[in-house]
Amino acid sequence: MPDVSHPGKPNPARRSERSRRAVLGAARDLVSELGYAKVSIEAIAARAGVGKQTIYRWWPSKGAVIFDSFLELSETGEGVRLPDTGDLEADLKTVMRATVAEFADPAFEAPVRALNLEIIGDPALAALYREKLAGPVDDAKKERLRSAQQAGQLAADADLDLVLEVLYAPLYQRWLHRSGPLTPQYADALVEITLRAFAP
Repeated sequence: MPDVSHPGKPNPARRSERSRRAVLGAARDLVSELGYAKVSIEAIAARAGVGKQTIYRWWPSKGAVIFDSFLELSETGEGVRLPDTGDLEADLKTVMRATVAEFADPAFEAPVRALNLEIIGDPALAALYREKLAGPVDDAKKERLRSAQQAGQLAADADLDLVLEVLYAPLYQRWLHRSGPLTPQYADALVEITLRAFAP
């Protein structure tokens, strides 16, 4: 039964969640506006309207705040699952087109670039990234590839980690160096090349 004895009393859990979301939103906005190097915990706190100690209570470093701000962008609340219509090529094209669109979206790109910069120089953050984000996403991708192997759509002896590297590395390279457009046609071409390389 709900507590109606103090109808006007603020809910501390709701206030904390509101503050946490304000911090993550402020971190994303500041990274997009200023770049990672110029963002400070003080600036994030001021933008979010919270005290510095509030941030340090939840995150040990600026890098951790930036990481969580990116993680929040990627959370669906349903876990990670790739489409499985039975047609591997169509499913991978759907996923790769969405990935290309995400990487081309300025709202995603700035935090992702900031996160990548931090990962290069921070082994602890790199481990956190693998554990919380990259690892689970890769596991979901490999689960879909295993289904394709069982259906005879992919070589039975294919190294699934290598399949993912062949599929995604060119995209990361192009995005990182800004060396070409990120288009649906490019996404489709990566899928087609990868499937030819690992055909049964």
